[in-house]
Amino acid sequence: MENTPKRAVSPKRPAYPIEHFVADAEETPVAATDSATTDDAPRSQWSEAWRNLRRQPLFILSGILILAVIFVALFPGVFTDEPPNENCLLINSGAGPAPGHPLGFTQQGCDVLSRVVYGTQSSLMVGMFSTLGVLLIGGAIGAIAGFYGGWIDAILARLGDIFFALPLILGAIVVVQLPFFRENRSVWTLVVILVTFGWPQIARITRASVISVRNADFVTAARSLGVSRFSALLKHVIPNALAPVIVITTISLGTFIVAESTLSFLGIGLPPDVMSWGNDIFSAEPTVRTNPMPLFWPALALSLTVLSFIMLGDALRDALDPKARKR
Repeated sequence: MENTPKRAVSPKRPAYPIEHFVADAEETPVAATDSATTDDAPRSQWSEAWRNLRRQPLFILSGILILAVIFVALFPGVFTDEPPNENCLLINSGAGPAPGHPLGFTQQGCDVLSRVVYGTQSSLMVGMFSTLGVLLIGGAIGAIAGFYGGWIDAILARLGDIFFALPLILGAIVVVQLPFFRENRSVWTLVVILVTFGWPQIARITRASVISVRNADFVTAARSLGVSRFSALLKHVIPNALAPVIVITTISLGTFIVAESTLSFLGIGLPPDVMSWGNDIFSAEPTVRTNPMPLFWPALALSLTVLSFIMLGDALRDALDPKARKR
């Protein structure tokens, strides 16, 4: 039998024709729909972060508290006319609030408000200068180790591990007992001790951030245009690796303020003649059961200050880290 070719089956036509509606071009504003405004310059990471920060109540609240603490430290005379170490009369020992003395008196008869206000200077100075020193030393070591790698990274990493093995408070307690530091206790010696044991954390964060940026396309393009490695590190890598470093630095400032208060509470921090919240808590500790208010007020100031820096760090993390940003 011969193979007969199969007939192509034509599709069924609908019983009723389908009407297609096509709008006129004048009625459809395609140009307006597809148009895009290109006049505005793209936002940088920092401008976008600032835009997000301004909308966060956490950032506004923490910023107000931090500015208030800084204002108290810079202008203590605005809040009290009473000298902190003068007019301390034993007749006022442990007395409650009185006219001109709204927070009462310490066990030595000194004005609690005056000591809390003037103690802000020392506590804040230790925290700020310790944070600055840690940022400079730890940031430089971490950036060099992360960018160059190799044997430089290995040596600096082992050096950081040595200091990481010593906890901050324990290492400070050991070092402050050395004759030189014990005889010259001051804000600056305490800053040196805290920086000595506090830089490895910043170094590790900086190293990890630099490693994530050093092989980016813009760094490779800069190197191909003849930019030296050190210039590429300063101009391109570090500015783009600062976000997590800023966050951890902000939180570390509160940590160093707590460290100073802890050492002063143990009697090995700032000398007794230096006003600080840790010294005031140490002095009020023996009478905490009978008269807790002289301890309560410096402890409250310490807690609010540390809390404000922690809240600021959380707000900065949400604004600078896209993965952790709250939607």
